[in-house]
Amino acid sequence: MTILTLLLMALATYCTRIGGYLLLSKQHIAPRTAKVMELAPGCVLIAVLAPDFASGRMADLAALVVTVVAATRCSLLVTVLVGIGSGWFFRAYF
Repeated sequence: MTILTLLLMALATYCTRIGGYLLLSKQHIAPRTAKVMELAPGCVLIAVLAPDFASGRMADLAALVVTVVAATRCSLLVTVLVGIGSGWFFRAYF
């Protein structure tokens, strides 16, 4: 079941990317519209991750807080690394 879920999430992300490209590749896109299209795959990822944080596990909530703080101060790459590292740390030790 997990593999099927991952494959469907990958398909949803791919369809979001390729669908926008195919539908709008020959048209002029306003900067605001382009920004929304860039953020859509991230929204799919958030929808997948959100239930973990609603579970009430303190380790996940602590990792979320650390990641949000990193997101307000660091680049995307650093934020992702901090999120992964804090998630691992809090789940392993708390």
